[in-house]
Amino acid sequence: MRLVGDNVEQGVYSLRDALNIAKDQELDLVEIAPNADPPVCRVLEYSKFKYDQKKKEKELKAKAAKTVVKEIRFGPNTDDHDFEFKLKHAKAFLSEGAKVRSYVHFRGRTIVYKERGELLLLRFAEALEEYAKVEQMPKMEGKRMFLHLAPKPDMVKKAKKEKEAVTKSSSKEKAPKPAKEENSEATEEQAED
Repeated sequence: MRLVGDNVEQGVYSLRDALNIAKDQELDLVEIAPNADPPVCRVLEYSKFKYDQKKKEKELKAKAAKTVVKEIRFGPNTDDHDFEFKLKHAKAFLSEGAKVRSYVHFRGRTIVYKERGELLLLRFAEALEEYAKVEQMPKMEGKRMFLHLAPKPDMVKKAKKEKEAVTKSSSKEKAPKPAKEENSEATEEQAED
């Protein structure tokens, strides 16, 4: 096995020699890459190794993006104006990086119009084709028919760049203006009096 670590001469050793080297340093022998040829082992303090691994995992979880899911509700008889209004909101949600879960809610006898609801959701997905990809096609669950959309990564990046450009330009406009030199000279003269 290949042996690596601090205060260890790197090289290929037998298992017995590697264990003796670890024992001499009062450390543990930990197998790092078992699939390598030969397997790679490191001489280190095992408890510290586990602690560092857990710490790295926590940092990765903290940095991981939290996915936000926004819902948009339709009725089977949703009008064109309402459709366009909800479409505008969905575009805004997707450009922010949120996922969109749109659904058609069937109440009472409207359950008869399942086809109308499916066509509405498919039209919604087609209108958002530029902004999102379909994660789940329209699917009936109880009295609701769902459609799941996820933002396209390139659209999210464009939206973030545009947002940064807007914040930079607005921060330049709000920068405080320096005081005029004439006023500062006048205040010095007043202070001398």
